[in-house]
Amino acid sequence: QVQLVESGGGLVQAGGSLRLSCAASGRTFSRYAMGWFRQAAGKERELVAGINWTGGSTYYADSVKGRFTISRDNAKNTVYLQMNSLKLEDTAVYYCATGRGPYSSGGDFRQYAYWGQGTQVTVSS
Repeated sequence: QVQLVESGGGLVQAGGSLRLSCAASGRTFSRYAMGWFRQAAGKERELVAGINWTGGSTYYADSVKGRFTISRDNAKNTVYLQMNSLKLEDTAVYYCATGRGPYSSGGDFRQYAYWGQGTQVTVSS
């Protein structure tokens, strides 16, 4: 079955950087879009970044544009989220996700069907 394992979360000061990684297994990684969601306390889960199956197209929520970068390494079955200029409001549990079907764009939250267990990112002042 599909398994997604995130790593790289932690505590960082505002203005700092973190890189999240997600290792995928259980199916042909390179055929599926990948994304990063986050859920802050008391809020709904939101798609913050997505990348299509080739890596040639990306999507970002307005709140993270210019600060976060999603990338993938199909040879390593891994997707990354580089987070720079972190803000207090970026504090959340971050989840890696993958698409329900192959060859999707990654930019629509409805495309996603599988999530990892999440990793906590806490930004302090």
